[in-house]
Amino acid sequence: MADGRPTIYDVATRAGVSKSLVSLVLQGSPRVGDVSRRAVEEAIAELGYRPSRAAADLAARRTHTVGVLIDDYTNLWFVDLVRGLHAALGPAGYRLAVVDVATADQAEDPVESMLAMRVDGLVLGMDPPRSLLARDGAALPPVVVAGTRAVRDARFDAVANDDAEGARLVARHLVGLGHRVVGQVCAGGGAGDVRREAFSAEVSRLGATAVDASWRGEASDEAGFRAATELFAADPGITAVFAANDVMAVGVLGAAREHGMDVPRDLSVVGYDDTSLASTRLVGLTTVDDRSFDVGHRAGALLCDRMGAGGGVAAPAARDRESRVLAPRLVVRGTTAPPG
Repeated sequence: MADGRPTIYDVATRAGVSKSLVSLVLQGSPRVGDVSRRAVEEAIAELGYRPSRAAADLAARRTHTVGVLIDDYTNLWFVDLVRGLHAALGPAGYRLAVVDVATADQAEDPVESMLAMRVDGLVLGMDPPRSLLARDGAALPPVVVAGTRAVRDARFDAVANDDAEGARLVARHLVGLGHRVVGQVCAGGGAGDVRREAFSAEVSRLGATAVDASWRGEASDEAGFRAATELFAADPGITAVFAANDVMAVGVLGAAREHGMDVPRDLSVVGYDDTSLASTRLVGLTTVDDRSFDVGHRAGALLCDRMGAGGGVAAPAARDRESRVLAPRLVVRGTTAPPG
């Protein structure tokens, strides 16, 4: 105890046992006899020994770290997702390591990086990478996919909002207000494709016309601006636009202003995700609450269950893979109204 802090070796010496036996006691192993256990516990109490978290994790083959892979730091949907993950995983002693694959070092596979860190679990806020799909499931930590994805794998748990129903809610709202020609600013990917198809089908079922922009790339403000400009040129009769997410919807609002349109008198605009951006007084965007915090929280809870609940050395729960879908809700604010 040169620095005044007792070590595991000091405990072993005081108790008259080996260091490995002290480690077994700290892990709660049933292989230690009562006499030896009491001797170690008494030595710990007498010395005031506090075990190292890092050492305990190493002994238990745990890092108490969960890897989170996303593909766009600028997408505000991930903010609430990560908040939900932390709310579920933090109290259980886990920390999050978040990597945006779009900005990560392309020379290093992000999945390999996470596995090299010996993460206890993985959350995918994106389509599962090929390198992950190619691996033997038995060699992977528990994996949960968050959000609607184009690529599905029966080996992984999944939690998402009902994107199809969310898009239908928007269609009913706009057509119900009296809009007969509605535009749609789309983004590529699993959720984007589901929303686009469901919205178009519901608008048609309700007897109105849906006009899609050709854009299928990133879901950015600039993309929303360009796609909306394309829509206005393609059909001047459009009186409402549904955007793939809130950020693209802001781009639509910018395009409307440049074209001299008043929102919502001349053009109604609806987004998706109900991010903090949508609720600001300056924007006041009608949007769909896709329960992103709840998606993250439930994904984290599933992962905790798989990893052994409270982060101890218990084996992960053995059960069938789960797929949970959360019901969205429409949040009506100031960007929608009957056509002027």
